[in-house]
Amino acid sequence: MKFGIIGAGRIGKIHGANVAARPDSAVVYVADADPAAAAALAKATGAKVAEIDAILAAKDVEAVAICSPTDTHADLIERAARAKKAIFCEKPIDLDVARVRACLEVVKQTGATLAVGFHRRFDPNFASLRKRVAEGAIGAIEIVSITSRDPSPPPVSYIARSGGLFRDMMIHDFDMARFVLGEEPVAVSAMGSALVDKAIAEAGDIDTAVVIMETGSGKAAQISNSRRATYGHDQRVEAHGDKGMVHAGNVHETTVELAGAQGYTRDKARNFFLERYDAAYRNELDAFIGAVKAGSKPYPDGEDGLKALLLADAAYRSWKTGQRVAVG
Repeated sequence: MKFGIIGAGRIGKIHGANVAARPDSAVVYVADADPAAAAALAKATGAKVAEIDAILAAKDVEAVAICSPTDTHADLIERAARAKKAIFCEKPIDLDVARVRACLEVVKQTGATLAVGFHRRFDPNFASLRKRVAEGAIGAIEIVSITSRDPSPPPVSYIARSGGLFRDMMIHDFDMARFVLGEEPVAVSAMGSALVDKAIAEAGDIDTAVVIMETGSGKAAQISNSRRATYGHDQRVEAHGDKGMVHAGNVHETTVELAGAQGYTRDKARNFFLERYDAAYRNELDAFIGAVKAGSKPYPDGEDGLKALLLADAAYRSWKTGQRVAVG
């Protein structure tokens, strides 16, 4: 399968390298607003630099990976859909629900294939946890608990255009909660503050947050987010049911433990999300290519992107008002 990569930044490099490493796929074109970045990724993947219009018009391009800034995603999805390309797009589709709905209507009308990059579903540990829940290993699920903490906050310049913690960072956890629960949350309660960096508060955002969600049947999900974790990239999921509990812990730098008079010590959790989720990024590409080749619907899809954004919006409103907020 021949790909055009749109966006040659950090995530574009990951997807480009993963496409190029497969025996059944190739990067043929790369586009980026920064010519040097486009040239570097094209060289690394054996591709050519091209403009976006040329990529979408190219008959030998079967799929595009949209790895550009968020505010370009919806427009590029629509253009790629009309060009009859299979589309993999990083989350989110857009920060505005109405714009997402309009974009998904174009996808529907054109019959395009669209996958949205919620890569955590493809982490081997989280995928195994979800499989065990679905198979009934813990019985009827009651509570899902998700911890997601970054080693350090991004630059304030990024915060200002990110859409805020709920739409940028916690949106992954909203998708994970839906993935594990197997049922849609109907109400959200959120609290948050800026404890890590005052500049984040000055930018109108938070860096520390807790959200509680409930489903129509009474199941609960709780999410803990922080932009600071001194011990590495903290990523854990736990599901509790009437027959037991299943837990997926952190991935550490090594599996070595040292035992001595002071007790047990082990290495820190992997420090960067690209390292922590290296297998997940490969696996989501496998799933996308497999779905396109089989002519089946990929997942997560545009509706998953929309539902995660609706939860993020509800959390934002709850944080601002201090009230429990219905979703949608």
